[in-house]
Amino acid sequence: MSKEITSRAADYSQWYNDLVIKGELADYSAVRGCMVIKPYGFALWENMRDALDKMFKDTGHVNAYFPLFVPKSLFEAEEKNAEGFAKECAIVTHYRLKADPNNKGKLMVDPEAKLEEELVIRPTSEAIIWNTYKGWIQSYRDLPLLINQWANVVRWEMRTRLFLRTAEFLWQEGHTAHATKQEAIEETEKMLHVYADFVENWMAVPVIKGVKSPNERFAGAEDTYCIEALMQDGKALQAGTSHFLGQNFAKAFDVKFSDKENKLEYVWATSWGVSTRLIGALVMAHSDDQGLILPPRIAPHQVVIVPIYKGDEQKALIDAKAHEIIKELKALGIRVKYDDNDNNRPGWKFAEYEMKGVPVRLALGARDLEKNVVEIARRDTKEKRVVALEGLAQYVESLLAEIQLYMFEKAKIYRDEHITNADSWNEFVELLDEKGGFVSAHWDGTPETEEAIKDKTKATIRCIPLENKQEDGKCILTGNPSSQRVLFARAY
Repeated sequence: MSKEITSRAADYSQWYNDLVIKGELADYSAVRGCMVIKPYGFALWENMRDALDKMFKDTGHVNAYFPLFVPKSLFEAEEKNAEGFAKECAIVTHYRLKADPNNKGKLMVDPEAKLEEELVIRPTSEAIIWNTYKGWIQSYRDLPLLINQWANVVRWEMRTRLFLRTAEFLWQEGHTAHATKQEAIEETEKMLHVYADFVENWMAVPVIKGVKSPNERFAGAEDTYCIEALMQDGKALQAGTSHFLGQNFAKAFDVKFSDKENKLEYVWATSWGVSTRLIGALVMAHSDDQGLILPPRIAPHQVVIVPIYKGDEQKALIDAKAHEIIKELKALGIRVKYDDNDNNRPGWKFAEYEMKGVPVRLALGARDLEKNVVEIARRDTKEKRVVALEGLAQYVESLLAEIQLYMFEKAKIYRDEHITNADSWNEFVELLDEKGGFVSAHWDGTPETEEAIKDKTKATIRCIPLENKQEDGKCILTGNPSSQRVLFARAY
């Protein structure tokens, strides 16, 4: 398979698809709109998942698992949530196939195997979880209930793109129950900060923390908090959301508890989630025209060692030194791969690991052994150095930390350069068309104006930043009074 990829300048969308496929993160499947996550892509997801899972557990959450199928009556219980996801639902209506009498060798749905109640394949799990919580919560002593699940969900998307938007994807969804409104709000905000910490410090992607406008809220939420990231093509990507659900689901499923005065009260709820969409964000935020660039903290391989030799004698010497290096690197917790496969030449391997975004490459040859040195190449800057073998493991450890920080700072500079104020409609449209990024502009606060701006420009309000500066101004479209700017962008 050719490893050539389309340049970002020529076709950004095709560049992205090329990197996902040729970087061996994912592949298309036989099911329209679904993807196969390949081992390299799944190793990346596992590293992300493990880091997040520890963060969740460190904040007091535990994991559980709930059914994939949701009875339609439960799904309908919270009207706003049901209405919000109705167009994306896949439905199970029958439970058996049988031989088709009119078409030998084919199967047909058995009409006698119709379900008494249709089942929704979960697009999100609030309905099935809150129906379950009803039996788990009786007293204030049962609260807070802090549960997360790692699962797959199905949303029947018409236009799909690997990782960014697929009919089925992997994610985690936290669902918590609380005795007071304030406690639930604090939980919602806490998990937003957990997501921001992960995306910035593990994925090296800067984010803006904020709240969604009413039009952009999660269906059934009182408030949706979000982190927004900026991709290299100037489009925004929602990297994570945390929802304050109020008592909407508690009332829909009659989830009450006895408080300390023995009064029955409805519980207060949150939900929050991130998905394999984060892998798409990772690709678009950092990578270049030669392939993926992965931040060291979550890269499947942080270091690859490529031997360069002629004959078995040289190979034996290099193997011995390479295994010493590997032992030292692993002792520091560094994920390292030794590619001594003799089916491919070193030059091919260099290109392969450049495509896969491995942060650090070590090239070790017979002459290097004689001089007691090794060549080190950084994937992010393509810089090469010859470094002494003595103290190599500590040097690599420091270099990986340097790369992680550099990648974040580079992405942050780009993001900050693409946050621009607009004070007139013409300026607003011009910025969206010519520069992209986040446009900070006044909005009169009405959903009608928000919808009109979206219709005219395809730009949406990405968020109202937390601790947003209050300033008097005029709405970018209507000229009506406004008390603050909000961030608009075209988005994935």
